[in-house]
Formats: sequence, C-alpha cells, structure tokens
Amino acid sequence: MKKILITSLVVLVAAGLVTFMYFHSAAGYTKVLTGKVVKQDLTTIISGTGQIKPKTYMNVGATSFGRITHFYVKEGDHVQKGQTLATIENVQQESSVNGQEAAIAAAKTDIASYIAAEKTAEANVEHAKADLEQKKLDWDRAQGLYKDGIMAKQDFDAKKAAYDTDVASLDQAIAGLNQAKAQTDSARGHLQTQVANLRADQDLLSKTIATAPFDGIVTNEPIREGETVVEGIQNAEGSTLMTLADMSVITAEVKVDETDIVNVQVGQPADVTVDAIPNKVFKGHVTLVGDQALLRSTGVATSQSTTGTEEAKDFKVVVTLDSPSNELRPGLSATAKITTAHKSNVLSLPIQALTMYNPDMDKQKGQGGVQAATITPSTPGSKDEQGVFVVNKDAQGKLRARFVPVSTGITGATNIEVLSGLKDGDEIVTGPYKTLRALKNGALVKRDTSLALTTTTSNTGS
Repeated sequence: MKKILITSLVVLVAAGLVTFMYFHSAAGYTKVLTGKVVKQDLTTIISGTGQIKPKTYMNVGATSFGRITHFYVKEGDHVQKGQTLATIENVQQESSVNGQEAAIAAAKTDIASYIAAEKTAEANVEHAKADLEQKKLDWDRAQGLYKDGIMAKQDFDAKKAAYDTDVASLDQAIAGLNQAKAQTDSARGHLQTQVANLRADQDLLSKTIATAPFDGIVTNEPIREGETVVEGIQNAEGSTLMTLADMSVITAEVKVDETDIVNVQVGQPADVTVDAIPNKVFKGHVTLVGDQALLRSTGVATSQSTTGTEEAKDFKVVVTLDSPSNELRPGLSATAKITTAHKSNVLSLPIQALTMYNPDMDKQKGQGGVQAATITPSTPGSKDEQGVFVVNKDAQGKLRARFVPVSTGITGATNIEVLSGLKDGDEIVTGPYKTLRALKNGALVKRDTSLALTTTTSNTGS
C-alpha cells in the first residue's frame, strides 16, 4: 500500500512538472497558422449576372392598315429568311395589281400591232423606191428622145408627171413609216408608265404580306389573327406583328460591379452558365464593355438619372458565345465568369496572409500594429505598409514573426501574386484572423497544428 502511494505521488509530481514546463515554454508565444510562399498558376476571374440575348433581333411592324387575315407562325417557331409570317387584308391592292397587269398585256398587244404597221410602212417605202427608180429611168430616157425629136411632147410630159408622182409617193411612204415608228415609241412609253404603276401596286400589295428578314425564332406575338393593325411608330400598340430573334449569334449581357470593370477588356475569354441548363458551360469572349454606369436599383444609366445618388453601380458587359446551342432562349438567366488575367508559375501567397502594418500604431501601448488589408485599407497620409509576417528563427533559435513589405500583382481565387519582398519557400503567418490583426512585429510565435487541423477539416467539410 505504501508503495502504491509513493508511486502515485511520483506520477502526480511528474505530471505537474510536465504541465509547468509546457505552460512556461508557451508563455510569451502566440499560436499562429502558417503557410508557404509557392509558385503556381494564377487566374483572375470576374463574375457578372444577366440574361441571354440574341445579337440581332427586330420587331416586325405593320406596313399597311387592315385586318390580319392569317398568321403562318406562332411564338417559338423557327423561320427562314423570306418566309411568309402573316398577311393583312389586301383585296384592293391585289385588284390594282391584276388590273395593271391586264393593262400591260393590252399595251404589249398594241405595241405588237404598231410594230406590224411599221413593217407595212417599211414595205411601202421600199415599193415606192422601186417605182421611183423605174420612173426615173423612163424619165431620163424620155429626155433624150424628146431632145432628139423622136418623142412627142405629150408622151414626154406623161413621163415627167409619172416621175414626179412617184417622188411624192416615196415621201408619203417615208412619212407613213415615221408615223408608225412614233406610234410604236409612244406605246412603249405608255407601257413603261404602266410597268412603273405595276411596281407601285406590287409594293403596296407586298406591304400586306409580312416576311422574315433573316433566319430566326419568333419570340413574341402581341396581337392575334383577326385584329386590325395600323402603320405607326415602331413598338406602338397595334403596329407590331411579332418579334424575331437571330439565334445564330447569341450573347450573354451581364452586369459587372464598378470595382471590377476596369479590368475587363474586349477579347477576354469567359465561361457562361445558364440556370435553365445546369452542368453545361458555354465558352465565349467579351465583345463589348459599356462605358455608362448603371444604377443597381433601377438599371438606368447615371447620365439619364435626374437625381444624384451614391448607390452601387454596375456596367454592362456583352459576352458572345463561341458555340451557341439550340437549347438557349432569349431572356434565360445567365452568369458569366470572365478571365481578366492569367499567369503561369508565379510566386504567390494566400490572400488572408496579406496585412497592413502601421509602425506608429505599433508603438502605442496595448495595440497591435497590423490590420487586415482586406478589412482596413490604408488612408491618405498614413504610414500603412502592405506586407506579410515571415516566420523564421532568431539567434536563440526561437520562432519570430517579422513584418516584410511586399508588392502584389494579380489576384486568384485564394492566392495573390507576389512581385517583390519574398522568395519561394518562405514561411508566412496566415491566421487566425484575430491573431493576425493584433500581431506585432518581432513577436514570438508558435505553430498551432490543432488550428491547422481544424481549418483543414472545416474546408474539407464545406
């Protein structure tokens, strides 16, 4: 029994001694989480939400007054360029076209008869020329005979009269030919007028037939068959037949926060996801970056707002999809993740390790000289420096956290690029947040593996 008591006493003394040594060794130390400065690929991604929109869409408006007699398509139908979409009553226009076509046919018949008359007149001219040539030979021969005294005066006068008559007949035939040609030209002129009138009537008729200006999909039909439409201002009630969208080029029009828009440029790649089509990513690229700030509450451009406001603002960004799908529909909610920067194998550190150090605050009693960089930014005129706490051993072999200013580059999901101040493999303090915020330059630190285990388990569970 005595031995048991002595053994128990020895165990208790040893346990107390171990406990004392542990707390004595831990006194003056700050438990911290640490990490390493490593090289890795970094990608900066900016997100924006919006909706799917076709690059080209238009309202097919009424170009003629009247009642809709037939709709050939409905909402959701795919149409081809030139396809008939709807017709408006066109009895008057169609009658005008038919009447003008009949008038043109009659005019062509008249022209054919005038051309035949020209041919007859031409034949008369040729006949008159032949007679005149014969009469001229007789007249020339009569002049010789009469001069020689062989022909009687009466016969000589008859030959001359016959020649003069044929000269007049030729002139008459030529005049008849010219008149026939003039009539033909006049008929052709009337025909051209009637053809022009026919084009005008056909244009009026065509305005009663709505056709698709391009391949697309019908996205809206605000009116129904049998209703009356009017010509008017676009989008006015009763003047729009339907809306067509060209789905061959599809975009995602999203809004990006004003703090991120400065990093967005045309041509940057983007991944677009659509709420209605889960587990599918559409590749695209930025094709437009808006230069007008939009009020987040109303979506109105600040230049159009009549009241001053300090509310958050967004900017419009258009992402054109590289390979659109038939599953997409205008108006579907979409999210675009735009890659604004990418670097390979660059020095980086965890974002949470980055802090702001103020030497003046460090001198104040009871206050730490560090504030989380993401929570308390430096103010104009202050001596705040951006940096991290590097963990290394002092001359006595104890671990100390010393503040090192660093300059940074692009930001990834969890890490940020290091441009200067650190090297690959440096050990740095990464947390906890409260500890890091109050940590002083040169403070004794101790790696807390239990905190690291808790953090790892929490991240794995999430």
